[in-house]
Amino acid sequence: MSTAMNFGTKSFKPRAPDKGSFPLDHFGECKAFKEKFMQCLRENSFDNSKCRLQSKDYLECRMDHQLMAREPLQKLGFKDLMDPPPSQEESKP
Repeated sequence: MSTAMNFGTKSFKPRAPDKGSFPLDHFGECKAFKEKFMQCLRENSFDNSKCRLQSKDYLECRMDHQLMAREPLQKLGFKDLMDPPPSQEESKP
């Protein structure tokens, strides 16, 4: 009889985290990159546009250690910091 009362209960369905949610760096694998980024922010009055290289390095570290989903850096806003393809480097005078 007690099973008849459980028809209305909802079951838990796990789902992936929302974009932008990622695990904490519990083991400090990217701590050095984070510290460089934070130092750059402090030195530049928290103007993150002046710390884009440090931000890119930090995000690359997080992706390398599976602390966030791998995304193309161009999609994360770092297209201008990417190395040009080898064919373009050769054509430069």
